[in-house]
Amino acid sequence: MDLWIPECRSLKEKRSVLAKVLKRTQNAFNVSIAEVGDNDSWKKAKIGFCVVGNDRRYINAKVDHIFNYIEEMGIAQVIGSNMEITSYSEWLNMQSEGADKYGDF
Repeated sequence: MDLWIPECRSLKEKRSVLAKVLKRTQNAFNVSIAEVGDNDSWKKAKIGFCVVGNDRRYINAKVDHIFNYIEEMGIAQVIGSNMEITSYSEWLNMQSEGADKYGDF
């Protein structure tokens, strides 16, 4: 998620704003969340978070709630986002079908 923080005039101010966003989101949704890019920019931030579950609809809904929550805080403007959902159940099934009794392929 890309954020724009227009009122920041230093990295110290940016870190203060980001700390609020990250901590509040982490507490509200029990997710792992961190700044992952644009570390040296005063007004831009890139954050990433992880949601784990076994129901794709649940994951989509939770991610949408997180996006809306961060936007509604009013501390920073969301200027972009990218979501990737990875399913390991299909990958694990393929791995188990191709393995011999010692796990070699």
